[in-house]
Amino acid sequence: MTSSRPYLIRAIHEWISDNGLTPQLVIDAEIDGVIVPRNYVVDNRIVLNVAERAVKDLVLGDVLVQFSARFSGSPFEVNIPTRAILAVYAAENGVGMAFQEEENDPDPPSEVPRPTADRSHLKVVK
Repeated sequence: MTSSRPYLIRAIHEWISDNGLTPQLVIDAEIDGVIVPRNYVVDNRIVLNVAERAVKDLVLGDVLVQFSARFSGSPFEVNIPTRAILAVYAAENGVGMAFQEEENDPDPPSEVPRPTADRSHLKVVK
């Protein structure tokens, strides 16, 4: 089954925005693929304002969150794998959602194992 995280990120972001608040993301900056301005990272974390007025070309994708933003006046292209997002919340009141660390799912089996019983577990219903 696919991760629910990207769907929840989009939903919470929309909910916060619809209520006129400022959505923010807490990012684990040490996850592979995270591209954020490193001089704003504190204790391997960075908090990013992802309100429509603060970013340009925001894409809340299934695998990657991408946008352009200015940091101290300098433009920066931000790329965040969704698995690196630890929380999404409203800056004004802290309401939102934190995510648990997801473990990498093992590869799915190439073949579905068949039952070894001699008899079927199904019954004829009349």
